[in-house]
Amino acid sequence: MTLVAEHIEGDTRDRILEVAERLFRVIGYQKTTVGDIAKELRMSPANVYRFFESKKAIHQAVARSLMGEVELEAQRIVARPGPVLERFRELLTTINRMNTERYVGDSKLHEMVEIAMQEDWDVCVTHMECIAGFIGQMIAQGAATGEFEAPDLQLASLCACTAMMRFFHPQMIAQCATKPGPSIDQMIDFVIAGLSSRH
Repeated sequence: MTLVAEHIEGDTRDRILEVAERLFRVIGYQKTTVGDIAKELRMSPANVYRFFESKKAIHQAVARSLMGEVELEAQRIVARPGPVLERFRELLTTINRMNTERYVGDSKLHEMVEIAMQEDWDVCVTHMECIAGFIGQMIAQGAATGEFEAPDLQLASLCACTAMMRFFHPQMIAQCATKPGPSIDQMIDFVIAGLSSRH
C-alpha cells in the first residue's frame, strides 16, 4: 500500500470514529447503527465494515480514543518537572475531572461506558493498568525525592488506585455523586498521608 493510500485509509478511519462518537453522544450507542454512521459519511455500510468488522469494534475504538485522551493528560503531568506532591494531587484531580466531564455529565456516553464495563473489554483493563502505572510512577518520583515512603511501589500504586476508585470509575462517580462520603480533596489528603515520609 502506498503512503498516500495509507493516509487516506487512516483519514477515513478517523472520520468514521469522529461521526460514531458524535452519534453515540446524540442518539446513544444502542440506537446508533452502522447504517447511521455510513449515511452521515455518505458511504455504504459495506465500506464502513472495510475499516471496522463490527459496531462493537467501532465502539471499542471510540472508547479507546476517549480513554487515550485521559492517559495523555496523565502522562503530561507525570513527565512535568516540579514538586511531586503538587503534581500527584493534580494527577488525581485531573483523572476525576476528565472522567466526570466525558462520561458522567453525558448520559449517552455514560451508556457507552456501561456497556464497555459489562463486556469487560480489554480496552478498559488496559486503561486501568495504564492509569495505575502513571500513579506508580508519581509515587516512585516521590519516594526518590523523600516526599513519599513506599517500600513496595506496586502495592502503594494499587492501594492509591483502589482508594480513588469512586472518583475514577465512571459508574461509581455517577452513583456516588449524591451519596455521603469524603470529597475528592479529603480522599487525596488521606492517600498522601498514607504515603508521606515519616522522617
